Amino acid sequence: MLNNAKTLHGYKLNGRDGEIGTVREFFFDDRHWTVRYLVADTGSWLTGRQVLISPYSLGSVDLEAKTLAVDLSKQQIEASPALASDKPVSRQFEESYYGYYGMPMYWGGPYSWGAYPYPVRDRTKWADLPHGEKGWDLDLRSTLDVTGHHLQATDGEIGHVADFVIDDETWAIRYLIVSTRNWWPGKLVLISPQWIDRVSWDEKKVFVGLSRESIKHSPAYTEASLLNRSYEEGLYHHYDRSGYWVDDMVAK
Repeated sequence: MLNNAKTLHGYKLNGRDGEIGTVREFFFDDRHWTVRYLVADTGSWLTGRQVLISPYSLGSVDLEAKTLAVDLSKQQIEASPALASDKPVSRQFEESYYGYYGMPMYWGGPYSWGAYPYPVRDRTKWADLPHGEKGWDLDLRSTLDVTGHHLQATDGEIGHVADFVIDDETWAIRYLIVSTRNWWPGKLVLISPQWIDRVSWDEKKVFVGLSRESIKHSPAYTEASLLNRSYEEGLYHHYDRSGYWVDDMVAK
């Protein structure tokens, strides 16, 4: 299912033995554009530290109840490696984190989740998956921090990042929701990370290999839009690109 990051903000996190907190933001990597951690707001329960939850432990999203299942207990989270709230997520911390939970490290293979394009949640299979390979260097980005970055088309600026569309099966960021209100009042458009040429994090700019005109005439997106496969096919057809679901099928 596809969900907007801002929609999930504030959803209750239900652990094995009760409520853990609420969704605050997400950290994603700048290579695969995949969510690596949900950042939980635990209120006064665990102060002074960031509580990170890997998608390996995330269950289904309940849109009606506005909850997200977490396959962890409060005791597990409290005893997990601590990360100060003002510190970035380092590889050293991640190795400690994944070692503590016994999870396969996502950087240990060619796909967005190491050996697979999706997180394997069956704990009985974790021991058979790659652990501890050197993998690739990464930087984790915050959905809150990247919101507001400018979108640069091949022939000029076209808008700014307003939100993200997240696939809660693979936890890949499928789209950036871009506001173009300074050019076409009220219009939102979707841009796939697959169409991004590069990102200048210092300049806070996202460069895409698309013209302003092609973006202008892309299928409109509204907060009430139903992001079904028919809509997505129309979007990819507009840009003459193959859908991500084709690549996912090949990978599987």
